[in-house]
Amino acid sequence: MAYASTLLRDPWSTYREIDAAGRTAQAASGPQLVQLLYSELVAALRAAAHAAEQRNFRVKSERVTRATAILFALESGLDHERGGEVSKTLARLYAGARRTVIDSSVGDSAAPFRETADTLAEIAAVWATAMAA
Repeated sequence: MAYASTLLRDPWSTYREIDAAGRTAQAASGPQLVQLLYSELVAALRAAAHAAEQRNFRVKSERVTRATAILFALESGLDHERGGEVSKTLARLYAGARRTVIDSSVGDSAAPFRETADTLAEIAAVWATAMAA
């Protein structure tokens, strides 16, 4: 029922929620889920940048909230015992990205969202390459 009422207000947002939920359910392994989270994170940041340019503060806020939640999820999934220095570096990266996103949420500039999205897209590409190997 929640989807029906949301669909009437914002069909695109409802579609994205249903699509993400379906893809999350299909992500059988942890690595596939991480790849999905990166994809959703980059999309949220790019949407926040676009919303900032359009001065659509509601959408910007929603996308910032989503990006922040995904960054928390990625950070909480790190295994510091087995991941060693890589997991510590990723934790610092996620915390820095989260700080940038939150700080930028009060401004009008799209640049910090795009720069963060570009950085994370590079990491996502490396992750996808490692998954394919």
